[in-house]
Amino acid sequence: MDLDHWPLYGLRLTTPRLELRLPDLKELDALGSVAAAGVHDPARTPFVKPWTDAPPGERARSVLTHFWKTLSEWRPDSWALQLTVFLDGAPIGIQEVASTDFAVTREVSTGSWLGLAHQGRGLGKEMRSAVLHLAFAELGAESARTSVLDGSTASRKVTERLGYRPDGTVRVAVRGELRTDHRFVLGRDGWERHRTMGVQVEGVDPCAAMFGAEKIRGTAS
Repeated sequence: MDLDHWPLYGLRLTTPRLELRLPDLKELDALGSVAAAGVHDPARTPFVKPWTDAPPGERARSVLTHFWKTLSEWRPDSWALQLTVFLDGAPIGIQEVASTDFAVTREVSTGSWLGLAHQGRGLGKEMRSAVLHLAFAELGAESARTSVLDGSTASRKVTERLGYRPDGTVRVAVRGELRTDHRFVLGRDGWERHRTMGVQVEGVDPCAAMFGAEKIRGTAS
């Protein structure tokens, strides 16, 4: 779906197994069902904000309302792109890439979730590789950040394999308990050394101004 006044709906990232794009209403509803079915072992949350603690129906609705909220609050100097991840045409999770003052900072952050039924297959690395390609190769980013809550072994392995380096820790309260949030940063050089996956991008040109990237695109090598 292409929209003249909201060209983000024409943006599409394709990897060997996945497609990442904005969903239509029916697909978004199906994505809520994926979240309702489970995202992680409920005994220990991987999220600083434990949104998955809500009952299944409420958890599903929160996926929809959060998606609409990020779109409604979008500005070129403050944005969060919530891309739905599709496998064989069905939604399986969310891969976010976000930034504040991108035209100045040229830095993004990422976050994601994946339905339990689809974990352990390398899809987390594949979907993050897609948005890192968007950020560095298409928008001209110079760095990307992420964080991994202690105990999130799979997420940390993905982060390390993609070339991020440690960038400190933060003590946080999660479910009323002390946890450690590990911060990581990835520079352009590190991304170029560790990228091994082909990513195809469609529809980025009409979106450049929405990302605050129209003046810096083309600087990435």
